[in-house]
Amino acid sequence: MSAMPTDISTLPARELAALFDAAPVSLWLEDFSGIHSLLDGLRAGGIRDLAAHIAAHPAFVETCLSRIRVLAVNACTLKLFGATSQAELLDNLHRVFRDDMAQHFTADLLGMWEGRFEIETEGINYALDGRPVDILIRRSVLPGHEHDWSRALISLHDIGARKEAERQRESMRDYSQGLFEHSPVSLWVEDFSGIRALLDGLTAQGVTNPAAYLRTHPDFVQQCLRAIKVLDVNERTLQMFRASSKAELLANLGTVFGGDMSVHFTDELVEMAQGRVAYECEGINTTLTGEPVDVHLQRSVMPGSEATWDRVLISLTDITARKRAEAYMRYLGTHDAMTGLLNRASYEEARVRLEKDPSVTIAVAMIDVNGLKPVNDDLGHAAGDTLIRRAAEVLKEVSQPGDIVARVGGDEFAVLMPGQDLDYAARLADRLQRLIEVNNQFYQGPELSVAIGYAQTGPDLPFAAAERAADMAMYANKGARRR
Repeated sequence: MSAMPTDISTLPARELAALFDAAPVSLWLEDFSGIHSLLDGLRAGGIRDLAAHIAAHPAFVETCLSRIRVLAVNACTLKLFGATSQAELLDNLHRVFRDDMAQHFTADLLGMWEGRFEIETEGINYALDGRPVDILIRRSVLPGHEHDWSRALISLHDIGARKEAERQRESMRDYSQGLFEHSPVSLWVEDFSGIRALLDGLTAQGVTNPAAYLRTHPDFVQQCLRAIKVLDVNERTLQMFRASSKAELLANLGTVFGGDMSVHFTDELVEMAQGRVAYECEGINTTLTGEPVDVHLQRSVMPGSEATWDRVLISLTDITARKRAEAYMRYLGTHDAMTGLLNRASYEEARVRLEKDPSVTIAVAMIDVNGLKPVNDDLGHAAGDTLIRRAAEVLKEVSQPGDIVARVGGDEFAVLMPGQDLDYAARLADRLQRLIEVNNQFYQGPELSVAIGYAQTGPDLPFAAAERAADMAMYANKGARRR
């Protein structure tokens, strides 16, 4: 194939007309000389500020539009706007150029006023069936007509597919942003590229065991923490941490990630150093008003950021209610609901644990509430329950740090005193009886009375035997009180 350039100006008029009509883009031949005359007239009249003139005389824009004469359009134009002929299209230009056309044309007029006739801009026209047509408009004056703009060539490129793709992308961005902002969990977008660089630096320095290094270099862990950049957070995050704005939250991240954050973060860094960027764990953060928040953290690198970690998505789910429920269930499993003391299971667990070290002596006291059955029979179980709670209240007061106090039966209590002897147990029994006397002065109804016995483990008295001895001493004390 060979190419021989041809001077298009030498083509016959018929061929030029055919070239115009067959062009694969919409072409319009127009006469703008009427607008040229109007603008010259304003200048001759002393107008220097066209924008101010239009603001005072908005009808001037419509006047200018009416002075444009469409001389010819090509076949592609008819197809673009759904017209069967040039006559049909020209008779319906008011349907093609409508709505915000005047607003766009005002800006166009201001450009012409300043001598910028050639333009390239985007806009919307309308096909004869009412369908909007997104177009790229290019306009230039034909050579030899620069003095009056009497011949201008306008090309309209159909950019509907591109604009629709842009609208879809914009819609998807809005949708994604909506999902982010209104997610029911706290979402954070963070930049971990600084951490990536620091960890890569360890490798470059020859550190072969990054896990051990991180656990023995807390300063490096703090450096990594400071390298995190928070790029965005959602509305739920502001609610969770009691922040009025993103700016307030970001200015107080030290409060949010205070406490034992560095301990958990060390574990996270170890995972990252081993190439596992996806991570989840539980931890505790703090609101800006000082309340602790139990959170379940999940972290993943966003697609396209795997090499740099410059976009990391982190979700924080508030599990405070669950943690409190779990703590309460654990409490119920180890404590007596009526008195708040340890229950029988916790007592047995402590006993087994203490028995594993026979070198430690243990003083044990067994306590029983006197006269509980008659109180239950005569005054009801509510009165009996009050006596049990009062006994527990007194035991809590007389016990010392390290003592293990438990309710081991209906009206039975036990106190384990690791490392203590009979004298210690005797002093506890004495304090108990004295405080019961005081307690009875503050309560109406049946008086509180208890029987207590105690014993001490030794080389010849293992725990089980000491417990039985304390129990027998308690019953002896109860019998003596009856006499």
